[in-house]
Amino acid sequence: MDILNHSWDSMRIKHLFEERVEKNSDSKNDYLSIVKDVGVIPYSEKGNVGNKTSDNPEKYKRVYPDDLVINPMNVTIGSVGISNYSGCLSNVYMVLKPKIEFYPQYYGYLFQIKSFQKSLRKISYGIMEIRESINKIEFFGLELPYPPLSEQQQIVSFLDTKTSLIDSLIEKTQRKIELLKEKRTSLINEVVTKGLNPNVKMKDSGVEWIGEIPSHWKITKMKYGVSHLSEKGKPEKTDIKISPENVESDTGVCFNLYSEHESEGMRFQSGDILLNKLRLYLKKILYTEYDGFSLGEMIVLRTNNKLNNKYFYQLLFSQGLIDLLDSQSTGIKLPRVSPDVILNTKIVYPPLKEQQKIVEYLDEQTGLIDKTISIEEKRTELLKEYRQSLISEVVIGKLKVTTDE
Repeated sequence: MDILNHSWDSMRIKHLFEERVEKNSDSKNDYLSIVKDVGVIPYSEKGNVGNKTSDNPEKYKRVYPDDLVINPMNVTIGSVGISNYSGCLSNVYMVLKPKIEFYPQYYGYLFQIKSFQKSLRKISYGIMEIRESINKIEFFGLELPYPPLSEQQQIVSFLDTKTSLIDSLIEKTQRKIELLKEKRTSLINEVVTKGLNPNVKMKDSGVEWIGEIPSHWKITKMKYGVSHLSEKGKPEKTDIKISPENVESDTGVCFNLYSEHESEGMRFQSGDILLNKLRLYLKKILYTEYDGFSLGEMIVLRTNNKLNNKYFYQLLFSQGLIDLLDSQSTGIKLPRVSPDVILNTKIVYPPLKEQQKIVEYLDEQTGLIDKTISIEEKRTELLKEYRQSLISEVVIGKLKVTTDE
C-alpha cells in the first residue's frame, strides 16, 4: 500500500506478525468475538448472537492482549481489531501475534482504513462482503508502513484521543436518534388507540394491549374491516416485486422495489398493506402506493369501508399489537403467525372521520420527527467519514502528528 511519509520504512506482514495457533486449554477463559467496526469484545457483550459451537475448550484458539484478530471472511468490511482481552475464540478467526517490537494499536488503526481493505479485497476470493476469505500467502506478503517507534506512539496517542471524541459524538447522536424513534413509536401507540381529544370520556376496551379507549369507539376483530388477499401470479421483469429483506424494520421504508427473487408472488394494488408474518417483531410493514407482487412471507391486507387504510397501517405498528401477535407465533427457527390468527385479533375501530383526522395528524407529526432523524443520521455518517479519513491520513503519513496535538 502507498506510504506518503517517505522517511518511513516498510515491512511485509510476515516480518511483523506470525499466526498464533495455540489451542485453548482453560475452560475458565472468556469467549471472545469480533464485531465489524467495533473490534474484539467479550461474547456476552455481543448479546450471545452467533455461533459458540461447543463448550469444549480445546476447540477454540487462544488470544492475548495486543494480538490482532481477523475474521478472514469479513475482513474487507472491517471485521478486524486488536484484542484488549485474554481469552479464546472460534477457529474461524485468524490470530496474529507480534514478531518484533511495535505498537500493536498502530496496526489496529491501519487495518481499519479503506485503502488497506481495498488491498485485501484484491487477494480475497468468494462472494464480496458476504463470504470472502483472504489468501494467506498473499496476505503475509503485503507490505505495510513501519514508522519509527516514537512516531507510532505519537500516532496511537493522537488517534486514541481524537477517535474517542468522535466516537462520543457518534454515540450521543445515535442515542438522540433512538430517542426520536421511541418518541415516534409512543406517539403512534397513543394516538391510534386514544384519539386526539385528551378530554374525551373513556371506557375500558376489554383488550389488554389497548387499554382504555374513547367511549364512542368500538372494538371488533380485524377481519371485519380487513381482508387477506392471496391471488398468486408470476411477475414480469418490469413488475414491482417486494420481498421482506428490502423493507426496513419499524419505518415502513422499502429501499428496493425490484426484488431479485424469481418466485411467484401475491398480487397487490396501490393502497394495500404488506405485513411480514415471519419474525413479526421486526415490524416489516409497508403501505403501498403502486401495484405489484408481494414475495416470501409478506401477506397482502386490504381494508374495506370500515377502516381507513392509512389508519390501519399506523395501527399495525402499535407495539402492544405486535407483541400480542408475536406471542402467537409458531416455529422456533422461523417463527411466523398465521393470517387467521392475525385477522381474528381484536383491534380498535374509531369513527371514519376520526380515523382520517388521526392519519392527517400523524402524517404531519411523524414527518417532522422523520426529518429530524434524517438530519441526525446524516450527521452520524459525516462523523464516521471524518473518523475514517482522519485515521487514514495519519497512519499512512499524509498528516503528521506530534504529542502536542
